[in-house]
Amino acid sequence: MLNKIGGLARALYVILAIVAAFVALDMMNVPLVLVVLGLVAGLAMQSDKMVLAAVTVVALPMVGTALGHIPAVGAQLTAVCGNLQLGVAGAFATALAIFLYQTIMACLMGLAGGGTAATPAAATH
Repeated sequence: MLNKIGGLARALYVILAIVAAFVALDMMNVPLVLVVLGLVAGLAMQSDKMVLAAVTVVALPMVGTALGHIPAVGAQLTAVCGNLQLGVAGAFATALAIFLYQTIMACLMGLAGGGTAATPAAATH
């Protein structure tokens, strides 16, 4: 269920990022909606995709700047990249928070003795 909701949120922020770049959506705060959809999408992000998401957040402004030099549609493509960055950054923030929570809880469980006990090494005489 969580994967379906996260996937739907991801699809919605990608569609909204593209549409908002070409159509003026004055009736909503598009950056806020993109970040919130990204935060929801991050609930379903797999841990092996976190590095890719972080690199994407860093690379999208550069890609947008490069695409901005295309005549007639450059400004819209730059806006698409900026909008996508907001969504991916929200998703990465949620996934990072979940990762940090799991890491801290694993460390605390190890300190409290809640983990599995290690078998003592056999004594040699």
